[in-house]
Amino acid sequence: MRYLPLTDTDRSAMLETIGAASVDDLFVDVPEVARLDGPIRDLPMHASEMAVEKHMRGLSKQNLAAADAAFFLGAGAYRHHVPASVDHIIQRGEFLTAYTPYQPEIAQGTLQMLFEFQSQVARLYGCAVANASMYDGSTACWEAVAMAGRVTRRKRVVMSGALHPHYAEVVKTMAKFTEDVIADAKPAIQAEPDNDGLISRIDDETSCVVVQYPDILGRLPNLEEIAEAAHAKGALLIAVNTEPVALGAIKSPGELGADIVVGEGQSIGVGLQFGGPYLGLFAVRDKKHVRQMPGRLCGETVDADGKRGFVLTLSTREQHIRREKATSNICTNSGLCALAFSVHMTLLGEKGLRQLAAENHRLACIAADKLSAVPGVTLLNNSFFNEFTLLLDGDARQIVRDLSQQNILAGVSLARLYPDVEEFSGGLLVALTETTTEEDIETLCSALKEKLS
Repeated sequence: MRYLPLTDTDRSAMLETIGAASVDDLFVDVPEVARLDGPIRDLPMHASEMAVEKHMRGLSKQNLAAADAAFFLGAGAYRHHVPASVDHIIQRGEFLTAYTPYQPEIAQGTLQMLFEFQSQVARLYGCAVANASMYDGSTACWEAVAMAGRVTRRKRVVMSGALHPHYAEVVKTMAKFTEDVIADAKPAIQAEPDNDGLISRIDDETSCVVVQYPDILGRLPNLEEIAEAAHAKGALLIAVNTEPVALGAIKSPGELGADIVVGEGQSIGVGLQFGGPYLGLFAVRDKKHVRQMPGRLCGETVDADGKRGFVLTLSTREQHIRREKATSNICTNSGLCALAFSVHMTLLGEKGLRQLAAENHRLACIAADKLSAVPGVTLLNNSFFNEFTLLLDGDARQIVRDLSQQNILAGVSLARLYPDVEEFSGGLLVALTETTTEEDIETLCSALKEKLS
């Protein structure tokens, strides 16, 4: 049965206290088209447990698992091999049941893991300090924008047109509540990122410049040039990375001048998982900005007996301090996903990460050469890591749908990411990782030849 402890009188008293005429007044910001006007249609009011299990099994059979297809999807979520030992370790009771280290003296294992995780992220990003993680890459991106506003005391945000559109939408949505002005740009289909156009939009009121590295089309922007231009105007450079494996092959954003580096950690230790839960990474290059970081920061210390110990060094979220002094209202840090990231990164080590990145790039180069040789296919990029953009002589979105019926997940059509941009109709974003075989590449080439002939 349902547990409804409140009476009608209780509800009326609460509504009166907050000045609302009815419960519906609390949902006025939700578009009417998205609100239910009754029970969900076509859903029975009740069913037996066995009937529901049978129905759900039937629905699950409609899924095409990544491992059962020639897989070329990317655009911010990547299929990498996660060693079985990662899952074995995170399933240990002391990790699986841990929540959050409110009492450091009895949460030393969790704190040590987060301290080591922070150390790994800081080194990966080329920064001085990383926090104990965020929800995901898109919300980490917004938190970086908010932090830049606190540091610079400015409200104008310059966003690259090549920032992942989902990340851009999160920033725009949150900015509605903070009065930040978002100066964005339309994405352009061209071989190289429009660095000059981005730099031309930076002015004396700019708080930060947001650039993805590698960008949504797989290209590599010149972060050093952008950082120099941003710093000349007193703005911060925020670098967004959605594929951390790339940093085993290319220079870290912090090394290239980025002030705040954020991104998605899913590629390392965390499976695709139908879209979540994922892991937000956040780091700063300059220690003087640490107190403006969102979330939590674990630190190393010694106890009264001189023994090594771990503590929450900084915790500026609203659960711990007065709301008006909080840098963020983030209430967790995706701790289990952070643990999976840290375990996988530990297993790889620096040498393993570099080898993994090299294999990803090798396969991507093979695929780019073979796919661009298919009649009706043009490679857009001059440079890339493991993801690149193809221009097809046809509707890429329809081609992706058709090939999925052949157990080929050919990539992400740009029309899916940018449904309102007509010139993107033939764009196809293709990603390769160590899980892709050369046989998979040949399968995709043959399928495209047939579709475009």
